Amino acid sequence: MFQLPQRGTTSLAALGLAGLLAACAGTGGDGGGSGTPELATLSDTTPAQKRAQIRMQLAIGYYEQKLWPVALDEIKKAIAADPGFADAYGVRALIYMAMGEITLADDNFRRALQLDPGNPEIANNYGSFLCQNGRVAESFKYFDMALASRQYASPAKAMNNAGSCALKAKDYGSAEKYLLQALQVTPDQPTTNASLARVYHERGDNVRANFFITRLSKLARADSLPADVLWLAIKVQHKLGDSGAEQAWVTQLRRHHAASPEYAAYQRGAFDE
Repeated sequence: MFQLPQRGTTSLAALGLAGLLAACAGTGGDGGGSGTPELATLSDTTPAQKRAQIRMQLAIGYYEQKLWPVALDEIKKAIAADPGFADAYGVRALIYMAMGEITLADDNFRRALQLDPGNPEIANNYGSFLCQNGRVAESFKYFDMALASRQYASPAKAMNNAGSCALKAKDYGSAEKYLLQALQVTPDQPTTNASLARVYHERGDNVRANFFITRLSKLARADSLPADVLWLAIKVQHKLGDSGAEQAWVTQLRRHHAASPEYAAYQRGAFDE
């Protein structure tokens, strides 16, 4: 759901160079004397920015290992080296989220977007953060901000996150819109197909829901699917009256998630809960 800055990259956003994009050629040549500004490149990076980039990559590594205090220490050093490094504030927001420091996480997301308003990964992460913390209505502004960026390399992530958030809010029209957009970009993504199946099941359109359940069964092994998706497949087949397909999914739920609340719900026949 959340995106970290690409490790080992030298993108302008990752190096904190967004503010240099309009640097005049007088600082390093004007591309032939035309007066046209030059784009910033890696050679424009200062030693402090390079140190900050290294510290951020260390912080990301510790974050991925769930060593939150160590990650926090490294990202603080990155920000000390380059106080204008937007991605570093975005990473610190994720670390604070992991530590349960919601107010500090919010402050750092907003600081990151002040420094780099067009950063799609930070906008997507902030949208997900808002959705997770009960601020669903606010979240779509940031998902849409991410999707408006032509530089966004992975728009399906924001589309899926926005769709899931809309689904959480029972806004099935918006969920369908975002998820169908994601399907066009990454048609073989199991998460997208599962979410669309849920949208149509909740709307009572189980024929269409079954279309995506069938796709899902071809895209992912049953043992890789979470209990809630298997339970959804069971409910869809139950509504369609296909007992054979229903029992096939029940077998998978029992085999892989016998202790789950979803299997307990199946055992008590709670198909409409």
